[in-house]
Amino acid sequence: MHVDILIRPWQEAQKDAFKVRHEVFILEQKVPEDLEIDEFDPFAFHALAYFNNACIGTARLLINDDGSGQIGRMAVLIPFRNKGLGRQIMKALIESAKLKGISSLELHAQVSAIPFYEKLGFIANSPIYDEAGIPHRNMMMVLPT
Repeated sequence: MHVDILIRPWQEAQKDAFKVRHEVFILEQKVPEDLEIDEFDPFAFHALAYFNNACIGTARLLINDDGSGQIGRMAVLIPFRNKGLGRQIMKALIESAKLKGISSLELHAQVSAIPFYEKLGFIANSPIYDEAGIPHRNMMMVLPT
């Protein structure tokens, strides 16, 4: 499946990213809407995956004050899961982070997604905790300099 993955600021990504995130997080996973959009979105770089001109997946990259990065809000619409799309989105964000000189990446992984992130090179580094009613663990990856 050929997809185009674009990295965009929130002002350009908001409509398409929110559509996917609304479907996955709010409707499917029952995350409260007021938790889904946060104060970090305007400062993040958003990966948008398009298939036939429709956005079918998204994630974001935040650059922290210490030069590290945080990936979050990873979402792929149900019909497009298990086709390698999430991997493509993550690889695009990892490459973007390297180009921006980011030294390491962290993310808050839903426990069910830990094997997916481990295959990309992330390592779990926290106990399990609750975030928006879903079990999570922190994971991290050191990027080559």
